[in-house]
Amino acid sequence: MHPKKRLSIKSATVAGIAASALLGLAGVTLNPAPAKAVVYCQYVSYPAGCVARAGVVLRPRPVARAAVRHNAGGNANGGVNRVGAGR
Repeated sequence: MHPKKRLSIKSATVAGIAASALLGLAGVTLNPAPAKAVVYCQYVSYPAGCVARAGVVLRPRPVARAAVRHNAGGNANGGVNRVGAGR
């Protein structure tokens, strides 16, 4: 039988360093440039730094309202009558 060839620690270390250097170089080379996209306004000054399109009338941003619970006072237990505290 043929004896198995084993990698020496020195050659494995050199290969690891070479692979790390190659990956580092690829990461620096393929680093994406910042995007220069134009963001158009949906409402007045929203989103921040937006550009208004010509001919579009911008309105103030709507105000968020609190959620309204339907039937806030009754049926808090889901229609199941049990002894003890409700929810």
